[in-house]
Amino acid sequence: MIRLYVLVITVVFSVLSICARSMVYYDASVFPVYGKSDERTLSRYERLPAECEAVSRPSIWRLGRNSTGLYVRFRSNSTSVAVKWTSRYGTRMNHMSDTGMRGLDLYAMYEGNWRFAGSARPEGMTSDVVIVKNMDGEYREYMLYLSLYDGVTSLEIGVDEGAEIEVPQIDSPASDRPVVAYGTSILQGGCVGRAGMAHTAVLGRKIDREVINLGFSGNAFLDYEIAELMASVPDPALYILDYVPNTRAEMIEEKAEKFFRIIRDAHPDVPVIFVEDPDFTHTVFDRVVHEEVKTKNEAQRRLFEKLRKEGERNIYYVSSKGMIGDDGEATVDGVHFTDLGSVRYVNHILPAVRKALRRSL
Repeated sequence: MIRLYVLVITVVFSVLSICARSMVYYDASVFPVYGKSDERTLSRYERLPAECEAVSRPSIWRLGRNSTGLYVRFRSNSTSVAVKWTSRYGTRMNHMSDTGMRGLDLYAMYEGNWRFAGSARPEGMTSDVVIVKNMDGEYREYMLYLSLYDGVTSLEIGVDEGAEIEVPQIDSPASDRPVVAYGTSILQGGCVGRAGMAHTAVLGRKIDREVINLGFSGNAFLDYEIAELMASVPDPALYILDYVPNTRAEMIEEKAEKFFRIIRDAHPDVPVIFVEDPDFTHTVFDRVVHEEVKTKNEAQRRLFEKLRKEGERNIYYVSSKGMIGDDGEATVDGVHFTDLGSVRYVNHILPAVRKALRRSL
């Protein structure tokens, strides 16, 4: 009897395994990818143009090969959606989950809005994961967010055998005039639980507009070639400058105005939002960090006021007050955002973003 039971279980799992594999995979290169500032990259799913390898610091170049902020759009009537992908680095960190660092995230259009459909948890350097299944077979629009703290060297999308998969029919998030955001590890996505919860991704869904993520973990040092890259984006709707957490007051005073001028000279009428350093949760206890944050934010404010006095009008300022709440529950480690911190951040800057976009679009 036990042998019969084992045999039945084995057969059931074998059938399930066969069913799970009855999918057809398509190279994602046939579908549009968004979130790139420049198409002239060494491979498809990275952020910096090839020319930056010769001029950028090695750490910037490596981080630029992460697929942060990139997403692939497609449409399908499959009852299941799967992905196969290979990671570039196999990144591991002790304060961020593998799903957040190297996983992929699928959203589907549902009743006119983007809704989380499932995440692809990485299995190793190469992963093969069914993200969602048992759907009704209606045509749906999909958005697949790529890894935040790793690169993607190959990507395939799997659908049911016999199902259709095609390019999207809806331009959402709108891609005609992107928002371009520059910043630190927080902007890159540290340390949210999955790719779709990086605050640039949350913001993009809130305003239904493509957001280009130029976050460089621990390296937002106002490198001028990044300003040149931002300035080269055709017809941007808005710039967000959120570099303060990685800087010192002296660095802001020395480099930030020139960084801004590179952007402003290229796009005289595009609004620019300056963002302060968050009041990190542990600044309540750590007086040194408290003073550092205060000093840097004062330098950021002085720059903003100087620009206004010199005649800059299409600029906006977001204070850190209330940015991630006052209960101390919005970070992983006192600095990097959880999903809660990410959502709070977006809600905090959203009024300034919407005001600026009303004047830009």
